[in-house]
Amino acid sequence: MNPEDKALLERCARMGSSTWSDALDACGIAGVVQGIARRSGEGVAVGFAATARHEWGPLGDFDRADFAVGRLVAATGPGRVLMVDVGGAAISTFGGIASLAAAGRQATAVVIDGGCRDTDEIRATGLTLAARWVTPTTGKTRLKLQAMGEPVTIGGISVKEGDLVVVDDTGVVVVPRQEVPRVLVEAERILGVDHAVEKGVRAGKSFAEAAADANYIPLKKSAPRQDA
Repeated sequence: MNPEDKALLERCARMGSSTWSDALDACGIAGVVQGIARRSGEGVAVGFAATARHEWGPLGDFDRADFAVGRLVAATGPGRVLMVDVGGAAISTFGGIASLAAAGRQATAVVIDGGCRDTDEIRATGLTLAARWVTPTTGKTRLKLQAMGEPVTIGGISVKEGDLVVVDDTGVVVVPRQEVPRVLVEAERILGVDHAVEKGVRAGKSFAEAAADANYIPLKKSAPRQDA
């Protein structure tokens, strides 16, 4: 990873998914992934998307080699968030051993619109992993790696290779790469306002007062009194 990208990711990691969601709203961009929760990891994980798509079917539809988990693991690394589109199927794409291998490659995160398993083993690796489902159902002979590096859909959001991805306990957010500069500026502005509100509350102000002072949620003015 080049120094510029590393510095950008460090700057982006100062904000969690809620702040990024608000910034996307302010910029009129849809980017909040729906229905996918973090199953392992701590803090805010931020990186650039590496995309993959699995085709799924009943047990025995594909050869075991079609699963190709090794290719998924090889796409992980520092500053990279593996985004796997399984069409929302409740079939495991990643388990404990794959997670151990990804953690060994210093993967930033893995996000799966599908399933994972062996969550106790995944957590032991420290890997940040988010998935729609936790299920013991294996992907062997049920999944076939269809494409890598192509646009995918994760939780209703289109994701392209290189898009910015933010993962934390609240959720997963995707920012199109070309929109990162302006969304980042807005996210930092929102973070500053949040800090101002928090400071006011800690100083003893009511939430309404602190929010109004920071122009977070202005106080609604009372309607002028109408004499009879």
